[in-house]
Amino acid sequence: MVIMVGTAVVTRGDGRLALGRLGSLCEQLKELNSQDYEVILVTSGAVGLGRQRLKYRRLANTSFADLQYLQGEFDDGKACASVGQGSLMALYDTMFSQLDVTSSQLLVTDGVFRDEAFKKQLTDTVNSLVSLRVIPIFNENDAVSTRREPLMDSSGIFWDNDSLAGLLAQELNADLLVMLSDVEGLYSGPPSDPKSKLIHTYVKEKHQEEITFGDKSRLGTGGMTAKVNAAVSAAYAGIPVVITSGYATDNIIKVLQGRRVGTVFHKDAHLWPVVKEVCAREMAVAARECSTRLQALGSQERRKILLDIADALEANESLIKAENQADIAAAIEAEKDKALLSRLTLKPGKISSLARSVRKLADMEEPIGLVSGRSELADGVILERVSCPLGVLLVVFESRPDALVQIASLAIRTGNGLLLKGETDAKRSNTIFHKVITSAIPSVVGDDLIGLVTSREEIPDLLKLEGVIDLVIPRGNKNLVSQIKESTKIPVLGHAGKNSCIIKDGVCYVYIDKSANLDMARSIVLDGKLAYPADSNAMKKLLIHKDLPSNGGFSELVAELQHKGVSLYGGPKASTLLSIAEASPFHLEYNKVACTVEIVEDIFAAIDHIHQNGSALSDSIVTEDLEAAEVFLSKVDRSALCHNGSTISCNRGTSEHDAKVEITTKPIHIRDPVGVEGLLTTQWVMRGNGKKVVNSYKGINHTQKQELHLKA
Repeated sequence: MVIMVGTAVVTRGDGRLALGRLGSLCEQLKELNSQDYEVILVTSGAVGLGRQRLKYRRLANTSFADLQYLQGEFDDGKACASVGQGSLMALYDTMFSQLDVTSSQLLVTDGVFRDEAFKKQLTDTVNSLVSLRVIPIFNENDAVSTRREPLMDSSGIFWDNDSLAGLLAQELNADLLVMLSDVEGLYSGPPSDPKSKLIHTYVKEKHQEEITFGDKSRLGTGGMTAKVNAAVSAAYAGIPVVITSGYATDNIIKVLQGRRVGTVFHKDAHLWPVVKEVCAREMAVAARECSTRLQALGSQERRKILLDIADALEANESLIKAENQADIAAAIEAEKDKALLSRLTLKPGKISSLARSVRKLADMEEPIGLVSGRSELADGVILERVSCPLGVLLVVFESRPDALVQIASLAIRTGNGLLLKGETDAKRSNTIFHKVITSAIPSVVGDDLIGLVTSREEIPDLLKLEGVIDLVIPRGNKNLVSQIKESTKIPVLGHAGKNSCIIKDGVCYVYIDKSANLDMARSIVLDGKLAYPADSNAMKKLLIHKDLPSNGGFSELVAELQHKGVSLYGGPKASTLLSIAEASPFHLEYNKVACTVEIVEDIFAAIDHIHQNGSALSDSIVTEDLEAAEVFLSKVDRSALCHNGSTISCNRGTSEHDAKVEITTKPIHIRDPVGVEGLLTTQWVMRGNGKKVVNSYKGINHTQKQELHLKA
């Protein structure tokens, strides 16, 4: 197989090498090499790297007086290629050496391909190298190229590394050509245009006249036009081609796994059966149209939809459980960790619990159209602030299938359209939940109100739909949240994340003060740690006042935690006292049955410790001293605080909170848990009588009478 990597992948925006992407590329090629794939690499980047080095060399050799005359980039491409080629190959050699892989360099020009003897020798050399598991690295020798102008040369045999890759694939009779670009594949128009659609299968007869190409590559000589020309040439010579993103860390592996990444070119593509594809934009637009129809219904009609969903969940319980068991069996076979299995499993009574939660949402006060403020601007001119839906939500969530029911119910209650993408581990559970829920949505609204995104590869397209999707909610680990925030201009409601051993993510504290009732403390600690260990609000850290270790009740609590399978770690003081392993650092979340214990001097030391190491999610104090409790509740800044109660329940005080769409610890308009109110915004509605309201005090009076109707 021939792998071609473009300049925009090899280099960063400033022209320097993208070491992270190069490292991922080399690791993928190492894996393929170890699996007996014969891998040939065609790489760009020498000119860009050489230009960067010569730019600084020229700057270093320029006198201070002449700096004002130094303008523009170094534009001698052949000199840039000559300087950059050695550096590029040295880097590849170093990276491959660290992976115990040997690489070799082959520089070629267009003219030598006219020589049949050369082509035979080239084939023999490559065959010899790959038989020894050496990776040949090809590059056009730009330093001595006879090209007279960009994208052209004297022979027309090849004119850039894209066409070189296509030519080599044909000369070497490759089984596959993969071309790595800075975008996900071939689009129907410029990738930055939200209306552009990713073309998964290129059919020359269909797409040749439809595609509008954007600008060429940021730094290279080609661009998507050159890649498509090379791909078409190779494909019609009998070599399958895939153009995909080189920014992803494993796209080459995914291509070989048959995953739907990038654009496929094949000579027989026009004979393949046409698969009806609903593109990301169509899915989002359909959700918006359905949400408009949902909002037009009366309150009781929307309420009935939720009640019908609750009934449908209970009626299909056996089917849902069967699909969930299939997901669990697959996860066990794949040796997934216990925390994931806990989140994935629908425990006995869960379906009934979900149905009750949906009914509670249905019975709550109508949230749409709630007046939260009213002003009389003038006689007969009333201005009101009214709650209204956000529009269309995109929620990417973890392997917790019950979350799909919660999120969908909240979206319906708030009149929003919804697109859902769950983890693959819960694919069958999510699919059956989605089918059951949408079957209960009346045709007057349309089941496109809630769309289920089945492939992770569709997410990049959705994240481009600014103006169609109104809010993105990534409910998962920190890496997912960060990646989505960096990939979209759509507002993102993201939290810190919930991965195991992620710094300051879901670190919830219980502090047992010196005046605590130890029987109560025991109950609170056991509930907070064991009721649902995988929950974000489960207790992760236990702080003990220094006077308590001498009390027998404390020793009993520690012994009971260990007896119930809780792995205990200690701070510097507690680890010595209790003879347990020391925790380092403190600010780690455990998504397993584990807990860190530490001893503190007093309540103020506890508060300082929580502020330094906590995650602003949920914390609790156990004490009979009301003054100490008030100090704790007023000084600790968290989304949820509790006095004499467990962290697992202190953010679920109302029926509305039984369902949540997200966790957010940031002090924005809404905090954990994000329920109905977090999915609504407001709009101003004025009711007038034709009179003008002016500030110049001419005409009518501006009375500015205000009445606030704020929910407690």
